[in-house]
Amino acid sequence: MIRTWQLATGAAVVGLALSAGVVTAAGPWDSGQRKAERQWAASQDRTGGGHHGRSASPPPVSPPVSPLAPAPAPSAAGVLSALGTQAVPPAGAGPLAAALRPLLNVPALGTVQTASVVDTATGEQLYGSGAGEAMTPASTVKIATAAAVLSALGPDHRIATTVMAAPGADLKAGTRQIVLVGGGDPTLTARKPGKRGTPASGASLPALADDTARALKGRGIAEVTLAYDTSLYSGPEYHPIGAGNDNIARITPLMADEGRLDDSDAGVAPRTGDPAGDAARAFAGMLRERGIRTTGDPAPGKPAATAKPLAKSLSAPLSALVERMLTNSDNDIAEALARQTALAAGEPASFEGARKAVAAELRELGMDTKRTRFADGSGLNRDDKVSAAFLTGLLVRAADPARPQLRPVLTGLPVAGFTGTLSKRYGDGSPVGGLVRAKTGTLNGVNTLAGTVVDANGRLLAFAFMASGTLGKDAAESALDRLASAVTGVP
Repeated sequence: MIRTWQLATGAAVVGLALSAGVVTAAGPWDSGQRKAERQWAASQDRTGGGHHGRSASPPPVSPPVSPLAPAPAPSAAGVLSALGTQAVPPAGAGPLAAALRPLLNVPALGTVQTASVVDTATGEQLYGSGAGEAMTPASTVKIATAAAVLSALGPDHRIATTVMAAPGADLKAGTRQIVLVGGGDPTLTARKPGKRGTPASGASLPALADDTARALKGRGIAEVTLAYDTSLYSGPEYHPIGAGNDNIARITPLMADEGRLDDSDAGVAPRTGDPAGDAARAFAGMLRERGIRTTGDPAPGKPAATAKPLAKSLSAPLSALVERMLTNSDNDIAEALARQTALAAGEPASFEGARKAVAAELRELGMDTKRTRFADGSGLNRDDKVSAAFLTGLLVRAADPARPQLRPVLTGLPVAGFTGTLSKRYGDGSPVGGLVRAKTGTLNGVNTLAGTVVDANGRLLAFAFMASGTLGKDAAESALDRLASAVTGVP
């Protein structure tokens, strides 16, 4: 009962703060964003996969309101004034600093510790300690990956996995080759609906096989040769941490269930060494089950220049992929989304192309990237460098009412004591369970935490705490959790 009450209370407080300082359109939640807000954002750019957030400080524009729609949320200024926020003094030299300093400078947080706490409504830094120092962020760099891809493609963009074939008459008379083309969706699943670990929505190989078999039978074709195309990506296929690492699969634009060899859908797991080939072989088997024979084993290949789409399966919206990536700290999705950002920018879909594209997209959001480095999208690479102030700057932009396309950066953050990588932290009885939402980051000797809280004065605050030279994961995480708890002001 205590835990349920905390989550309900936390959700209510966070909802008030979001309506005050973040959300400008009313409507029901859908995949972590308000439907009305998403529809309005989409109406500003009708190109579907268009570029969003091109101005560093776009002027706020009110979405159209139907006479039958709920009244819009009160303005941020009105609600924050009612909460007494305007009367709260800066905390840089006040109670917040007094609470955080002794918690930051502890042995559990290693040899270097940095911090940044910012009021999302005003952008004012309430506390900073080495806030501008570039550090290894570990998985908190996924916040940057998320912001970049949402800005580049928008929250409604979907990634396609496509079956290509020669035009009708040519296909019937010729080699009858079809090509399974990977579009970069690691959430494509080969699992049957209802099976444990099967996503509730998104791209499905069985559904794609249904559509492909139906299209082939409609052309009077019962036998084909199957090839598969992974040419969308370039550069190294293995992350620098090395092949065979259970944290991430071989990086390829065609894979099913992230190349997992068990029935998990998150966390570490043994991976196949040939995710693209395995996905193609699984697809061939599904076609046979549906009455379409395949000759030989699937082999790498490209569609003919005259080929047309025969069938297509789309991922869940980008907003849902971002939320899943952040909640579960999903490395496979992170690397895929970094490459989607590269493709949107006309860069190669590689580590290097993603590095350039992510940095450029974040500059479009008004971020200073001079002292940053995005060596990968997942944070597994120790060469990634960002500062605590950089992370809070991204969170402030995600809370900006003028940038609704970035909202999944906030809604995807794990909830303390309840979801994702924070589900087992802030244990039973914690007074801030449900109040802290934050992305975790963990490498050997590196521990980070960045997210949002609503403080005792009703302010939505963004925070980032970074530590290096840590000696123990558990002790470091507990120390970071105490810091985030202190920001809430809850005793």
